[in-house]
Amino acid sequence: MDRETRNTAIAAGCILLVFGLFAYFLPTIMLAAGRISQVLAVLVAVIFLVGLFAVLWLRGRSQRKKGL
Repeated sequence: MDRETRNTAIAAGCILLVFGLFAYFLPTIMLAAGRISQVLAVLVAVIFLVGLFAVLWLRGRSQRKKGL
Protein backbone atom coordinates (compact mmCIF):
# COMPACT_ATOMS: atom_id res chain seq x y z
CA MET A 1 0.00 0.00 0.00
CA ASP A 2 1.54 3.28 -1.08
CA ARG A 3 1.20 6.59 0.74
CA GLU A 4 -1.70 7.99 -1.32
CA THR A 5 -3.74 4.81 -0.97
CA ARG A 6 -3.13 4.71 2.78
CA ASN A 7 -4.13 8.38 3.17
CA THR A 8 -7.28 7.76 1.15
CA ALA A 9 -8.16 4.75 3.28
CA ILE A 10 -7.58 6.69 6.50
CA ALA A 11 -9.72 9.61 5.28
CA ALA A 12 -12.51 7.25 4.21
CA GLY A 13 -12.36 5.49 7.56
CA CYS A 14 -12.58 8.77 9.45
CA ILE A 15 -15.54 9.94 7.36
CA LEU A 16 -17.34 6.63 7.89
CA LEU A 17 -16.62 6.65 11.62
CA VAL A 18 -17.81 10.22 12.21
CA PHE A 19 -20.94 9.93 10.10
CA GLY A 20 -21.61 6.40 11.34
CA LEU A 21 -21.54 7.55 14.95
CA PHE A 22 -23.72 10.53 14.12
CA ALA A 23 -26.18 8.26 12.27
CA TYR A 24 -26.24 5.89 15.25
CA PHE A 25 -27.21 8.71 17.61
CA LEU A 26 -29.38 10.58 15.08
CA PRO A 27 -32.73 9.16 16.29
CA THR A 28 -31.93 10.15 19.88
CA ILE A 29 -30.81 13.61 18.79
CA MET A 30 -33.93 14.04 16.66
CA LEU A 31 -36.22 12.99 19.52
CA ALA A 32 -34.51 15.46 21.84
CA ALA A 33 -34.75 18.22 19.24
CA GLY A 34 -38.36 17.23 18.52
CA ARG A 35 -39.31 17.98 22.13
CA ILE A 36 -38.27 21.56 21.45
CA SER A 37 -39.60 21.87 17.90
CA GLN A 38 -40.55 19.47 15.12
CA VAL A 39 -38.94 21.80 12.63
CA LEU A 40 -35.68 21.60 14.58
CA ALA A 41 -35.79 17.80 14.42
CA VAL A 42 -36.21 17.93 10.65
CA LEU A 43 -33.35 20.44 10.40
CA VAL A 44 -31.07 18.06 12.30
CA ALA A 45 -31.79 15.30 9.76
CA VAL A 46 -31.34 17.69 6.82
CA ILE A 47 -28.04 18.96 8.22
CA PHE A 48 -26.85 15.36 8.57
CA LEU A 49 -27.69 14.50 4.97
CA VAL A 50 -26.36 17.73 3.48
CA GLY A 51 -23.20 17.43 5.59
CA LEU A 52 -22.58 13.88 4.39
CA PHE A 53 -22.94 14.81 0.73
CA ALA A 54 -20.91 18.00 1.19
CA VAL A 55 -18.01 16.12 2.75
CA LEU A 56 -18.07 13.47 0.03
CA TRP A 57 -18.32 16.13 -2.69
CA LEU A 58 -15.41 18.11 -1.23
CA ARG A 59 -13.34 14.94 -0.88
CA GLY A 60 -14.01 14.03 -4.51
CA ARG A 61 -13.19 17.51 -5.66
CA SER A 62 -9.93 17.43 -3.73
CA GLN A 63 -9.00 14.07 -5.24
CA ARG A 64 -9.83 15.30 -8.74
CA LYS A 65 -7.47 18.29 -8.28
CA LYS A 66 -4.69 15.92 -7.25
CA GLY A 67 -5.28 13.88 -10.38
CA LEU A 68 -6.18 10.63 -8.65
